[in-house]
Amino acid sequence: MNARFIFNAWILLIGLIVFAFTSVQDPKPWVVPEKEAKAVNPLKADPETMSNGKSLWGQHCSSCHGKTGLGDGSKAAQLKTEPGNFTSSQTQNQSDGSLYYKISEGRGDMPSFKKKIPEKDDIWSLVVFIRSLKK
Repeated sequence: MNARFIFNAWILLIGLIVFAFTSVQDPKPWVVPEKEAKAVNPLKADPETMSNGKSLWGQHCSSCHGKTGLGDGSKAAQLKTEPGNFTSSQTQNQSDGSLYYKISEGRGDMPSFKKKIPEKDDIWSLVVFIRSLKK
């Protein structure tokens, strides 16, 4: 191999590494106001609530977060940030109020759902469904 080919290969490799590290954003911590984080889910994990949450998940969430919450939905690759693994302890250890707040308010690639899902109990149903995704 000639020196020019090796040089070009190194430049390409360095460019790919730089692209890989700059194309995926390092998410900043998503701070939830204390009052919101302490909110208690008024709904129980009964069959009706689970069914409603699952239906809403399929309609609004699975395209990014995947059918089982692994972050592998059909639109996930198009996002600037990772959609997260909802089966992980990182998600499951968050309070119900924090999950409710994040669904309602949104941030970055995560849209706000307070207008798309105006009924508060429907968002709480989603929180109940998210709890069912734990490993």
